[in-house]
Amino acid sequence: MREYYFSGKLSVIREMISSGIDVINMGVGSPDILPPGEVIEALTSSCINPEAHGYQPYRGIDELRSAISDWYYLYYKVKTNPASQVLPLIGSKEGIMHISMAYLNSGDAVLVPDTGYPAYATAARICGARCIYYDLNDENNWMPDLESLENENLQEIKLMWVNYPNMPAGVKATAGLFRALVNFARRHNILVVNDNPYSFILNNRPLSILSGNSSFENVLELNSLSKSHNMAGWRLGMVIGHEKHINDILKIKSNIDSGMFLPIQQAAIKAFRMGQEWYDKLNSIYLLRQQMVYDLLNYLDCSTRADQSGLFLWSRIPDEFADSYEFSEHCLDKYHLFIAPGLVFGLNGSRYVRTSLCLNESRIKEAIGRVKK
Repeated sequence: MREYYFSGKLSVIREMISSGIDVINMGVGSPDILPPGEVIEALTSSCINPEAHGYQPYRGIDELRSAISDWYYLYYKVKTNPASQVLPLIGSKEGIMHISMAYLNSGDAVLVPDTGYPAYATAARICGARCIYYDLNDENNWMPDLESLENENLQEIKLMWVNYPNMPAGVKATAGLFRALVNFARRHNILVVNDNPYSFILNNRPLSILSGNSSFENVLELNSLSKSHNMAGWRLGMVIGHEKHINDILKIKSNIDSGMFLPIQQAAIKAFRMGQEWYDKLNSIYLLRQQMVYDLLNYLDCSTRADQSGLFLWSRIPDEFADSYEFSEHCLDKYHLFIAPGLVFGLNGSRYVRTSLCLNESRIKEAIGRVKK
């Protein structure tokens, strides 16, 4: 198994910086803005409690699961039972692995998006399963062609990964897409998992694949505080779904970790109770940055679709470059600017790059200045 692309590339960038080269890293979506002040205060005040440092329940504390349930009802209009349908995770990336381990055996098959988050395929391979890639591209608006998939042999498919709002393409979810996915899952007895960490970023209508599907049959949803509350390093996610699926995942999780640090759980409760003004303030910052990054990509002769959501912009590279790896290396060598090549996310990313909004305006201005020179 190869090292995760960004792990290796960030090592190269650190070496360049240590040699005196000022690299502007626009390749990784690690939020640079502080979490809400109330959340940090809740963490620090909880840490001084002597009882906060012991083992915690594998399911998370009751108050955290209730806060997640309330959050899902308030913003997604999804009603959940916090006792049986909500499971906090040490980051949603953990959930990708746990779900794969719970449902995949050697010889099983998984529907994986091309383009998509590389962890979906990696988790499947660790479990000995086969990846069957389905195309996401500009022609189908970066959404799955379910009619085409209906004509495939789906008998060995156990899981299907989807991710809306989409990363890397920035396409927003629609209620029609989610209805179609739920019906597809039922017809073929496939467990469809929507990875949903970007629904609050530059998106005024958060949607869940669980909406309008009160039985939660054949679907799961992963979510996270990493993007919506700038808490990526806190490793705080969740999975929502049917009680049976939650219990299946818990069997794996309980054999791998020993619960989440109590102060982080108590701080998360505060995060889930932040009002709409928090998201409005956060998005006002990202909207300004998005406009600046549009300008940067225009100077790089990239073409970028409007109305993208999430922490990135997905852009088509100029025709003179062989592929997105070559274009990315060109930007790094010529401008000391790192932009993620789309090929990291699949073959359909060959002509695309992904540019992060997770750095302050002065650094984006610096990047624009370098390219304009």
